Amino acid sequence: MKIPNHIAIIMDGNGRWAKRRGLPRFMGHREGINSVREIVRTCGEIGVKYLTIFVFSEENWQRPKEEIEQLMHLIEEVIKKERAELKKEGVRVKAIGRIEKLPEKVRQELSSLIEETKANERLVFCLALSYGGRQEIVDAIKKIKDKDIDEEKFRRFLYDPEIPDPDFLIRTGGEKRISNFLIYQSAYTELYFTDCLWPDFRKKELLAAIEDYSRRQRRFGKVEEIEGV
Repeated sequence: MKIPNHIAIIMDGNGRWAKRRGLPRFMGHREGINSVREIVRTCGEIGVKYLTIFVFSEENWQRPKEEIEQLMHLIEEVIKKERAELKKEGVRVKAIGRIEKLPEKVRQELSSLIEETKANERLVFCLALSYGGRQEIVDAIKKIKDKDIDEEKFRRFLYDPEIPDPDFLIRTGGEKRISNFLIYQSAYTELYFTDCLWPDFRKKELLAAIEDYSRRQRRFGKVEEIEGV
């Protein structure tokens, strides 16, 4: 099976998962953490080098205040709870987005986790927080003073230019769009959409997605090479 170097995931369906069970939306987010944990572990096991997950978008700030507060508290809680395991498993944590908009406690916990895992090499686990693809491009443009800009130079001004473009982007929950996620980096990314809601997306579903990816040919605009021709 061909393993992508970098997998990006839009974790959709937490609210619907909870609603179908007669539970508050927040319980869907909490159950979704179990999926995150299993997907991170699986990626480390099978040799994925980079995993980026869309945790909280710029647009998510428009949600009800109570839900935002619950989500921020959950993010803080998870960072504290998973710190030891991430360090043990050799996972390096990074974050992209307008991090300055996050509550101070979340920023502090996140900054501490990033610092404590910076020497780990097994898997780079990137959290997209207060993130928007268009906003990333705008923020990059604001930093640029070089009139002779090209793609290579432009990339240096993205939130984390060291993270390579995703090879494979997975979206759970049945929607078929990328919702302002890594829109610059995903120009040639293979896309995969599944009806599976995020809290139900575990190792089996990830491996099935990667199996689908393995059957694809990535040509990057080139003509397909035919053996013997």
